[in-house]
Amino acid sequence: MKGAHMAYQKHISALLLLIMFVAGCKNGEDENAGAKNKPKGLQAEAYIATAQSFSSEFAASGSLLANEQIDIHPEISGRVTDITFKEGSKVRKGQLLVQLYDGEIKAQLQKLRSQRQLQQSILKRQEELLNIGGISKQDYETTETQIASINADIAFAEAQLRSTRIIAPFDGTIGIRNISEGAVVSPTTNITTLQQVQQLKIDFNVPEQYMKSIQVGNTVHFSVTGRTDTLTGKIAAIDAGAEAGTRTIKLRAVVPNADGKLIAGSFANVTMPLKSEANAILIPSQAVIPTTKDKKVARIKDGKIELAIVKLGQRTSDKVEIIHGLATGDTVILTGLMQAKPGMEVKVTKLRS
Repeated sequence: MKGAHMAYQKHISALLLLIMFVAGCKNGEDENAGAKNKPKGLQAEAYIATAQSFSSEFAASGSLLANEQIDIHPEISGRVTDITFKEGSKVRKGQLLVQLYDGEIKAQLQKLRSQRQLQQSILKRQEELLNIGGISKQDYETTETQIASINADIAFAEAQLRSTRIIAPFDGTIGIRNISEGAVVSPTTNITTLQQVQQLKIDFNVPEQYMKSIQVGNTVHFSVTGRTDTLTGKIAAIDAGAEAGTRTIKLRAVVPNADGKLIAGSFANVTMPLKSEANAILIPSQAVIPTTKDKKVARIKDGKIELAIVKLGQRTSDKVEIIHGLATGDTVILTGLMQAKPGMEVKVTKLRS
């Protein structure tokens, strides 16, 4: 009996040791699993947001246009009898450019004026007869009507006569002529062009979000091919609405060109200052995390990551202005943004400012 009891105790001891061993292994596995599930810290480069002066500008492509420009067309059909302008020369407002044949119209005018003179003489005699009852008032009024009709015909003929004289509607530079003396022209004939280039215009488009910073009188800078200097102009007009397809608004600036060195039709690279801030907060563009609803940055607070929603302003080539969501002195991470989670510990490997 004593031997059997000792054997039983040995069996119990071995069983207890086995249970303790299994429990120890399980605790070790749980500890390893816990270590695996524990979030790892993030190592990243960071940037300290500081207030700094910032001037933003917008760049656009534009075209130089003549201040005034028209194609010269005759108002009536006719034969060219005289061309009085020199190609490429300056002309004055009201100056005769082209004369069309006017012989028939002048003859018609002479005939109408003779008829009017005759009817006026008849009317005078009828007035004397009407006073003594020699004719009816109807005869007298018929002659008056004839004179009024002749006057209308004379006015029309005089307008036709004026149309044979093609004159410059404003001061400018005349272009190359497309006709010769003796040619028969019509209202569809393009005789030449007339441009006013002492002052030029630049038309260009800007996105609608910049309109709060733009007003008539603002200065724009531009450059053109063939010149190394930067030229300036002033905004003269802003279109009433945005273009539906591009959501942009057309602006027009005026540019002095008294020396005539700028050519209408040239391509222009336009830059326009938008605003200047003395204490703007700028951060590298790479620090911004775009989402479907808003923009965020990974800010470091008490050694841990905090995702902050920010509102963006103007951009430079490598930085973006933060209008809301960050303060001076805040630190944001620049690398490892895809792994950044709220509450994750972060170790800064390199600090930029």
